[in-house]
Amino acid sequence: MMITESTIPLFVAIPLAGAFLTAMLKRVKGIPDTLGVMSTICTFVMSVFAVMRLDIGERLLSNIGFWGGFSEVFGKIVGIQLVMDGLTSFMLVVVNLVAFIVAIYSVNYMTRYTAKWQFYSLFLLMVAGMNGVIITGDLFNLFVFLEIASLASYALVAFGTGKRELEASFKYAVMGGVGSLLILLGIIFLYSNTGTLNMGDMAVILSEQGMPSIIYLVFGLFLMGFGLKAALVPFHAWLPDAHPSAPAPISAMLSGVLIKALGVYAICRIFFNVFGFPEQISSLLMTLGAISMGVGALVALRQWDMKRLLAYSSISQVGYIMLGIGIGTPLAIAGALFHLFNHSIFKSLLFLDSGAVEYATHTRDLKQMGGLSKRMPITSTTTLIGAMSLAGIPPFAGFWSKLLIIVAAVQANHFGYAIWAVIISIITIGYVLKITRFAFLGTLRKRFSDIREVPAFMRISLIVLALICIFGGLLILPAIRGGFIGQAVSALLMGKGA
Repeated sequence: MMITESTIPLFVAIPLAGAFLTAMLKRVKGIPDTLGVMSTICTFVMSVFAVMRLDIGERLLSNIGFWGGFSEVFGKIVGIQLVMDGLTSFMLVVVNLVAFIVAIYSVNYMTRYTAKWQFYSLFLLMVAGMNGVIITGDLFNLFVFLEIASLASYALVAFGTGKRELEASFKYAVMGGVGSLLILLGIIFLYSNTGTLNMGDMAVILSEQGMPSIIYLVFGLFLMGFGLKAALVPFHAWLPDAHPSAPAPISAMLSGVLIKALGVYAICRIFFNVFGFPEQISSLLMTLGAISMGVGALVALRQWDMKRLLAYSSISQVGYIMLGIGIGTPLAIAGALFHLFNHSIFKSLLFLDSGAVEYATHTRDLKQMGGLSKRMPITSTTTLIGAMSLAGIPPFAGFWSKLLIIVAAVQANHFGYAIWAVIISIITIGYVLKITRFAFLGTLRKRFSDIREVPAFMRISLIVLALICIFGGLLILPAIRGGFIGQAVSALLMGKGA
């Protein structure tokens, strides 16, 4: 398969087509599962070929709409521009890999819910929205795709239709709407000062004319809006309710990739490639990252709901990513992006494991569990692997990405942040051991004596993610020196100081 300019729109078109075909053919048995899996495997394979196609510093542009004469008259790009560069291809691999594995898991898991076709239609719409955010080259379409993904996620959080799910979805929708409004206001102010929505044009205009004072207001609006999408402290209040309430596959998507695509990626793309990553933003991101690391980890220690514990853990781990991005050196950015990849894998694994436990035991309360490893050996083993990667225990993948961030902090003379990262990693060990100790070790409770391991498709998903956690650390040298992470770092640093 050859990735060219003309194939870039397929990253949105394929999941969109899958979503609408699923709704149209809903009465045909097996169609929702088939279209869900086939759509995501197509976009995942395309993303892998995109990584192989690009060299460091290279990018592909796909132009859609009225071009030529209009662009010449106005002196700016007129139309829709889709961009494929190192950062784009990296994020596409992360999003579509997790989406593919989650789609496989959902074949068995979602049989306990009614209207599976509705789940897959919303799921594929969310994937299409995330892919659109990643490949778009202008801020208006970034906002449109962000809203598509957000609206689908609001509905998916409420998919259980219970009181708790509906309440969490409403809270998530309200706070997500506030974040979207802040982002839209920032886009309006930027457009009024630059006369364009294309991010490349904006970067050139701002670098030539300098930063007007209103841009600092835009900084704040974007930081709050995208920070809310990324669940950075203090914009995180929606996440601990939304993630536990959603079905396990959606919890994996929300924590694994949605907060990265709609929040972290957008922050990186705009602040580096449009604004040139000013020093004030660097300090803010490091501060917010450090606060998020501490708050998420400390609150996670107190949780007994397995999914709620993992939700707070996501806040902490996003803090690591933002700390690396905030430091801003090539090594720190490489560590942050590597940790973004690793977190997408091990947190998706742990949420799917929690779904497997709930699927078998009908509870998420760690106090009511115990001894489950005797009846669920695969779930127990994969949970331990995901937990060790989350805690940063060598040789699991999470250790290497945290190590890169800590080393980068030391090299940049941010010794306090480096020490803080080590302390939070030690606290992380405490709450992941809590999961393994209370859920899987000890005496098996009598009421769980007849439970069995989860069905085949769920087991396959858990095993694949666990293997990536084990062997993902092997990616560190080839990926950073010239591979897909190196390409992503290069794409970001091209805009630094513009």
